[in-house]
Amino acid sequence: MSEQRPPLPPFTLESAIHKVRSAEDGWNSRNPDKVALAYTPDSSWRNRSEFIDGREAIVTFLDNKWRKEQEYRLIKELWAYTDNRIAVRFAYEWHDENGKWFRSYGNENWEFDDNGLMSKRFACINDLPIDEEDRLFHWPQGQRPDDHPGLSALGL
Repeated sequence: MSEQRPPLPPFTLESAIHKVRSAEDGWNSRNPDKVALAYTPDSSWRNRSEFIDGREAIVTFLDNKWRKEQEYRLIKELWAYTDNRIAVRFAYEWHDENGKWFRSYGNENWEFDDNGLMSKRFACINDLPIDEEDRLFHWPQGQRPDDHPGLSALGL
């Protein structure tokens, strides 16, 4: 039996929004093994200037990412969608090993197989140093609460 990750393409507005929130929740778990299961075994990524192929490489990449990006909190927002593709914009806050805070802004383009697994991910990301008092993402580590504002409501 094939792995499936609903909602499945073709996407509607509602299913695309659900897919984006599911991805946000997964990434906020900071569990590389769990997150990698949302991608095809041969998934291909470009993340900034790094190229990543396959689930094993995804797990390694995410493990390294969350070791560096401490207290990571992410918000994703649907930008556009078609039958099997979704475009998102996102922002996340984190601090480095010295306690310096950053807000990282980016866009991602996703392509899904028929089982709802992401087969391609292209991410462009920029990091902005911020003062701790300028942070906007204050929920406890893990899933963003449903009543926490999204990017548009925060003016991001």
